[in-house]
Formats: sequence, structure tokens, C-alpha cells
Amino acid sequence: MGRTPFHIGNVFHWHAERARQTVVHLDRPLDVAPESGTVYDGASLARIVEQLSDCLYAAGLRAGDRVVIAKDNHYDMPLLAAGAARIGALPVMIAPIASVETVRALIKRAQPAMLIAGARLLANGRLADSSVRTIVVGEPVDEPPSDALTLDDLRDGPRAPVRIGDADEPMVSTHTSGTTGVPKLVLHTANTAIGRFPSRMERCPIPFLTTRHSDVTAAAVSFAHIRVMAWTASQLKMAPHKVVAISDPGLENIERVIDQHRPTILEAMPNMFQRWEELVERRPELFTQARLYVTTFDAVHARTVRTFLAASRRRFPVWGWGLGQSEVTGIIVNLFTRRTVRSGDSRGDRTNIGWPAAGVRVRVVDPESGRRQPRGKPGLLMVKTRARCLTYLGEDERYRAKTEGSWWNSGDLGERIAFGRIRLLDREVDMMPGSSCIEIENVLLDRLPTAVDVTLLAQPDQPPVPVLCMRDDTLDPEDWARALAGLPELAAPRLIPWADVPRTATWKVRRLALRQQVLGSVEASGTGRWT
Repeated sequence: MGRTPFHIGNVFHWHAERARQTVVHLDRPLDVAPESGTVYDGASLARIVEQLSDCLYAAGLRAGDRVVIAKDNHYDMPLLAAGAARIGALPVMIAPIASVETVRALIKRAQPAMLIAGARLLANGRLADSSVRTIVVGEPVDEPPSDALTLDDLRDGPRAPVRIGDADEPMVSTHTSGTTGVPKLVLHTANTAIGRFPSRMERCPIPFLTTRHSDVTAAAVSFAHIRVMAWTASQLKMAPHKVVAISDPGLENIERVIDQHRPTILEAMPNMFQRWEELVERRPELFTQARLYVTTFDAVHARTVRTFLAASRRRFPVWGWGLGQSEVTGIIVNLFTRRTVRSGDSRGDRTNIGWPAAGVRVRVVDPESGRRQPRGKPGLLMVKTRARCLTYLGEDERYRAKTEGSWWNSGDLGERIAFGRIRLLDREVDMMPGSSCIEIENVLLDRLPTAVDVTLLAQPDQPPVPVLCMRDDTLDPEDWARALAGLPELAAPRLIPWADVPRTATWKVRRLALRQQVLGSVEASGTGRWT
């Protein structure tokens, strides 16, 4: 197919050669270049990629090798991936996962020739076999293994040869969110990750969605996930006035960064926006310039959308929502406005409804028979797209078990409704028979203004257990009684601090771990066959 400008090994250099370049601002210096500040133009980003490529080559990385990148969240993760890909190596990106055992399991599955590890992660002990060459990046917090190298050890060596793969060859591996256990390592090409629809949509002239040259685009995401490949390519192609990469989504840091840059486009994970609602209430002026909010990966709640759209002083701000998976990128998309999420209690889920993304076909099937379900009948969402990944590294059989010819089993439950739209209900493993956890969580958040998070844990043959995170860690019994009006029977609520909820690197709730933590059991209503 030939070389594409949107291959991660080429995209920074392609951008540096264009007449119009963007300027990238960071919330802190790069771990791989702490002395280089927090502001980069296209040419300086390309130089960083070249320097990283030279260092990795000097350390022994060669075309065809796999290199695991496991470090603190920051924008140097795609830069490291680009440096490795320019040599012809395969970068395998691992987000900062709390469980070191999980990180070790992923590294073992990847079978790398080299490991680039963050100093904080490496402080937990050796992560890979001694035969794997290790490079440590970031401020040291402990003595690294004696055989570990630093980037400074590798500078001033020979220039690395450029051997960028074709658009249909393996380009990068990233992992899934891992809400139910050890994540899968998803293998993508330049075409499946970036070049084809739906990822290509971001580089098309679409009203309200297309990035403009005048925009200030900010993203607080996990820079180890596949979404960052398409996001990086689209920002470098569209060249907004400023790109802001936010590594730390904590309230204090977000307030500082948003105050400094005042983005017109803001992308983050759904639960990050939900956590930031109290910042909007306290300092709404930070979001007055926003014309577009973007969330992917997961369900989003109406209260969150309404809160942020109300803070904007733009005439017609919009919220772009996309349900996606690492294996197939986008699945369902929709736009929401102030009108579509206006307040008023309703059992209907107004936000987790949309149309199949461009280039994607979706069908709803019975989990047992595989037959297509009629409109209004729940079933598994099967996805057909040319953007499907190649396999799971080290788990080919698990990958094949989720495919039926050209169709991919998403493991999500949904139903077709009017006008060709699809409504997301739940993950199959988290299902609530006869209802939807997502819908009830939506209603409870609307009715409990001081709730920071609501997670419903369905149980076999028992009422679901609501787990609540409240701003003041208290729940008035009368408020709870009013919130339950018209809802299915629920068990007594469990209150836990927001910081105690187990989450993935994309801030999704690890429901299996939460179930064990709160209920002392991992038994769920769904089968979990397609997780």
C-alpha cells in the first residue's frame, strides 16, 4: 500500500515540513527531555523523535524487534513510539497501571527485545527477564537495576536508519482498558489505527467537529492508548493555533492548565469530565471559550454534558460522543447540544444513543443464537469495519473467539431504536436483566446533585447494589428516597470515597475489582464470554 504520512513513525516529520505548524504545550516537561521545556513547534517535535530513534538504535533496537514503553502518562509516549517505529520496530505501549503484576504479565505477553520503563514503575523491581535490555526514563526515585541504561548513556551515537513500515504492516500495539482483568494487547497498522474511517473523520471538513486554525485544542487522555494515534495525526494535519497535552487530569492541575490556555476544544475521558463538574461550578469562566467537548471509550452521563455545555459562552457549543473500543476504534457517534440534554427528569437515556460511525456497520444479535434482533430488542453489538485490529499479541485464540468472519463481537449490549440509531445499554458482563445499569446511573446522577460518581453492580437473583461517591461522603436518606422514585428495586447504597474506587488508566471503573471490594464476590449477572 505504500508509506502513509500518518504512520506514527512519519507523522511528526511530515508535519514539520508543512508551511503551517501547530505549537504543542505540555503541562510539565517531557520525561525523555526534562531540560527542553514545555513548548514545542513541529520542527522541535521531529528533532525529539529523531533523537529518541538514535538512542534506541544505539541501545540495540532493530527493525522487527518489539519494544515495550511503560511509564508515567505523558505525551512522550507517542514520541517514543514514533522513534521506535522509524527504525522499523514495533512499539508496545502500556499505560501506568496500578498493579505491577499486571504490567509484568503484559510485558511477558509482548515478548520484547527492549523495555523503556518509567523510573517510578521500575522502582517496584525488575519488570522483565534479564535478557531484555532496559532503558529507564524520568526522575529516579530509587536505584534502578544495575544493567539499566538511561537516554543520556545513549546519546551522541550513530544516526539510526529510517525504515518506516507500509500502511498495512503492524505499526503499534496498545492495550485495552482492562476493566475485567489483565488487558489485551491490541495490534494495529497505520491504516486501521489512523488511515481509515472512523479515525479519518477527524481530518474531514465536518461542521462543528473539524479543528480550525484558530482553535486551542486540549486533551487529557491516556497517551498510551490507541485513541492518541488518531488524535495526534488529526492535530498535526489540521494544525490548530495551539495543542495542549495534559498528562495529569487531577482537579488542581486541570484548573491551572485550563486557566492558562482556555481551550476551544477539550477532549477527556467521560469519568474525567464527571470529576471536573465541581470545577465548572466553582470556576465556570474557565470554560467560556469551549465550542466542542469530546469523549470517547465509554458511556457519558447527561448531567455532565449539560454542566459543561452550560458553562460555554459560545452561541452553539456541542458535545461529540463516540463509543469506541481499542480493537475497532469507533463504533457509535453522536452530537449533543444544550437542547438535547436540557434538564428534566426522565427514565430515557439521552446521551448514550447514536448512529454507526462512518465506515462502520453495526448489528444487534441474540447472545445465544446469533440471530439479528428486531428494533427495541436488546442484544450484543456486532461490528464490521476495515479499522479492525490484526490480533491480540500472545492471545490469537482469544481474538478469534470474538470474531465471526468479518464481524467483531464488541461485548457491549445495545438495541436499535428509531431512525437507525443504536442505544448503548451495558457491557454484557455487567448487564442488569430487564433494564440498563447505565440508564439508572444516569437517572441517579441527575437526581443527586452532590454525587460525584454512581456505579450500579448487578447481582444474580438480587437487587443491584448502587455504589455512590458523594462530595461530602454523606447521603441524606430523604434525598435517596426521592432519587429512587420510579426506579427498579435497588439494594441499600454503599458509600465509598472517590479515591477508593478502582479505575483503569482511562478512568473507567474496574467493576470486577469494585465488586470484590464492596461485595466480597466477583459473581456477576452476565457471562463475561466476550470481555
